[in-house]
Amino acid sequence: MSSFKKLIPLVALMFLGACGFQPLYSNRPTGGGAREFSKIRIEPIKDRVGQILHNHLLTALNPNGPPQNPLFSMTVTVSESSSSLGVRKSAFATRANLNVSAAFKLSDFETRKGVFSQTSRITVSYNILDSDFATLSAKKDARARALREISEDIRVRLGVYFTQAQSFPKK
Repeated sequence: MSSFKKLIPLVALMFLGACGFQPLYSNRPTGGGAREFSKIRIEPIKDRVGQILHNHLLTALNPNGPPQNPLFSMTVTVSESSSSLGVRKSAFATRANLNVSAAFKLSDFETRKGVFSQTSRITVSYNILDSDFATLSAKKDARARALREISEDIRVRLGVYFTQAQSFPKK
């Protein structure tokens, strides 16, 4: 019976390989659209929040530097808002949510025609403390976490898009 239990995962892997399954987080050069990532020029994003997101996207999509001959151009618009959650009896907020959204559009570099666009959103929480400096630091850390997650979400969405585009080429 024990050899049968060892055989089940092997059979499952064979079926996954036969159906064309490819992991999105593959280390292979073709996994998740890695080749296409290196062909994306990321346009500058407004404000300090945009600069931070731009740097995260550069690291996620173009770790070897900007593309020499880009095929795609990506524009991103970032917005953020904040809302209080936990409120004491004295009407002093103790917890807040930071909502960050990034609308991105992938366009053909030469024709500027849009090929893919979506919006990535995330909500992160932080504590509002008695010290203004501590609250500012907590909000800054929450913003950094949100921007890191948004850049990863954009990378994953682009990876899915490029993988699907390779699987179903346009006629």
